Amino acid sequence: MKKIMVLSLSVTLVACATSQADLATQKDVDLNQYMGTWYEQARLPNSFQRECVGDVQANYVMAADKTITVTNRCQGSDGQVKEAVGQGRLASSVNPADPAVLEVRFAPKWLSWLPMVWGDYWIMKLEGDYQYSLVGTPDRKYLWVLSRDKQADPKTVSQLLDYAASQGFAVQKVIPTNQ
Repeated sequence: MKKIMVLSLSVTLVACATSQADLATQKDVDLNQYMGTWYEQARLPNSFQRECVGDVQANYVMAADKTITVTNRCQGSDGQVKEAVGQGRLASSVNPADPAVLEVRFAPKWLSWLPMVWGDYWIMKLEGDYQYSLVGTPDRKYLWVLSRDKQADPKTVSQLLDYAASQGFAVQKVIPTNQ
């Protein structure tokens, strides 16, 4: 009986790992073009953005060492601007490096040696010559639709969400962002 349970658990773990690893990413991402300000149009709800009620944006700046300074801002439910500054980098687990597969951390720099402080940030799809970005995580828990303009084209946002659904994301839970 123990052997069957161990085999069953092993098969389940392999199946989970396989389903997470098959998230498609955008080919030939130019991170220099990706840098700048993006406005969130929609997202899967998450705990770290619970207080964000509107004006959600992210700014990315590439440093000389190829790390990325990430500054996230939003208007909080109390009317105050909330800001989180973090760091991004090419995912250390991918070889050769893929500019569509990034990791970000918002924990203090002195904790950056811990793998658990780095979160996945995978660029799944770009539209309109870097005017729209669909970002997700391979576990399908996090998803964002971003645009360069505060007011995005609803049709493009819808198309990106349709694509996310085809990749296994629960888009019925997506919430639109007040910009």
